[in-house]
Amino acid sequence: MKFLEKIKQPLFWNNVSKVAIPFFIMVTLISLLMNSWEAIFAGDFGRVHEVNFSEGKWMNFWGLKVFLSTFYGIYVTNKKMK
Repeated sequence: MKFLEKIKQPLFWNNVSKVAIPFFIMVTLISLLMNSWEAIFAGDFGRVHEVNFSEGKWMNFWGLKVFLSTFYGIYVTNKKMK
């Protein structure tokens, strides 16, 4: 089945969400731990906010993860669906 035929099926998008959402959560947690692990374990969430989300940094933080998760979900689902 061609890719364009697959994306017209509701099952395809259901499977994309099943792959993309856990991947998104995992990538977000790993990213937060890599960027701010000391502040997280110290309970200094103001510092976590300052490093990752203040002054427009949130757009890059969330945008990249949403894009990568969606792309990964589509890629994996396309490879696995027949």
